[in-house]
Amino acid sequence: MPHHIRIGADVLTPAQVVAVARDGAPVELDSSALDRIAETRGIIDALAADPRPHYGVSTGFGALATTFIAPERRRQLQASLIRSHAAGTGAEVETEVVRALQLLRLQTLASGRTGVRPVVAETYAAMLNAGITPIVREYGSLGCSGDLAPLAHIALAAMGEGEVRVGDDPSTGSGTVPASDALTAAGIEPLVLEEKEGLALINGTDGMLGMLLLALHDLEMLVTTADLAAAMSVESQLGTDAVFAADLMALRPQDGQAVSAANLRAFLTDSPMVASHRGPEDGRVQDAYSLRCSPQVHGAARDTMSHAAMIASRELASVIDNPVVTVDGRIESNGNFHGAPVAAVLDFLSISVADVASVSERRTDRALDPARSHGLPPFLAHEVGVDSGLMIAQYAAAGIVSELKRLAVPASVDSIPSSAMQEDHVSMGWAAARKLRRAIDGLARVLAIEIITGARALDLRAPLKAGPATGAVRDLVRTVAAGPGPDRFLSPEMEAVTELVRTGAVARTAQEATA
Repeated sequence: MPHHIRIGADVLTPAQVVAVARDGAPVELDSSALDRIAETRGIIDALAADPRPHYGVSTGFGALATTFIAPERRRQLQASLIRSHAAGTGAEVETEVVRALQLLRLQTLASGRTGVRPVVAETYAAMLNAGITPIVREYGSLGCSGDLAPLAHIALAAMGEGEVRVGDDPSTGSGTVPASDALTAAGIEPLVLEEKEGLALINGTDGMLGMLLLALHDLEMLVTTADLAAAMSVESQLGTDAVFAADLMALRPQDGQAVSAANLRAFLTDSPMVASHRGPEDGRVQDAYSLRCSPQVHGAARDTMSHAAMIASRELASVIDNPVVTVDGRIESNGNFHGAPVAAVLDFLSISVADVASVSERRTDRALDPARSHGLPPFLAHEVGVDSGLMIAQYAAAGIVSELKRLAVPASVDSIPSSAMQEDHVSMGWAAARKLRRAIDGLARVLAIEIITGARALDLRAPLKAGPATGAVRDLVRTVAAGPGPDRFLSPEMEAVTELVRTGAVARTAQEATA
């Protein structure tokens, strides 16, 4: 079990968010955070006793912000806010996303700037540690005023209402349990929300930020996998590695391009297959763009990731609530909950994912075409005319790439007004994050198909041998997918290699072989 991750002492790192969200790492609240929370709560209690209205403390919300609420009705106000806003619909959101949502809201609570009581933060931490995952639905957030509906589903479960999963993932298909039962079993008292607490639990960009951090974690590995897949294609299609030289890359000092080119050089180092046609006897002037320009395309994605990581790091260090309690004790309305900064980079990443997948599919297609593959059999088939080889695997890649192009259409340029025109411009950041998750799944599958193709092409080049890195990946693929031969049921092999890609096994194998 991973070590406890302390909340409230320092800003969480992306790796810590992934550890809690995906790996179930436990959390604990720093004592200084509990002190800050208690101190700020005193300010809210004083405002609650003031006969003058204060937004979020003694008033309604949104378009009802000028309506004063009497003290005896405020608990009902907070509960009604959560119940009405827990209005998500559609398929269940993945457990790792819900846990990231819970964790990032907890970090904001621990800042001491939201005005909740310590027990609210303690309850969120206890739920995370007990593996209680509220059911959050696909649709409901417009990415403004925070991820309102998703966060409300978390708060509803903390109140002992709605349904949850316990130590479980929706993909297993097992049933849900009432939140009240799960809290009782874990020894957690359901929350009864006081003034300001309902708002504090739902005004945040936590959902879109959590999905951004998970996406960046996965893309770091997937773009390296794309470099490896490109190396297998270059090698097996008798391309040249000369175009990836460091001095050529230095002529265009793009950081991401340099990293991908360095990976390609490393993955093709000591390749007998590349060496076999290096020299003046090779009459080809240059390779096709999909081979030659791989570092440029992959590198552009890396640079996009770097920009997105910068935005994510700023958002991780942010305190987002409305109203917020300032350091000098004022309670102020603000617009920091607007998801525009996060939404834009989520969309930018979807564009890069589509581009990396697109160039991968083009490399796959070249390997299957005898007019362009430099001596490989059509579709890498065993008996041409009888066997279809990898023809339809390429169809699958093409279909995914077509969908990725549709998913690359930005969500953040859309807006639809809500709350009686009070919330008249929204970010659609949650939607941008949801489509990015689907796009990343598609990228993993397209890369798996290129790797299957590259592995078969390397085998068909015998007696020429692959290099250490590409050969090691080919051997890894052979643990779950057979080599060249008569046509067989391909789908299970494609799924198995996709899992090797998704878990990072392909990237790790290539990197270890070059170490």
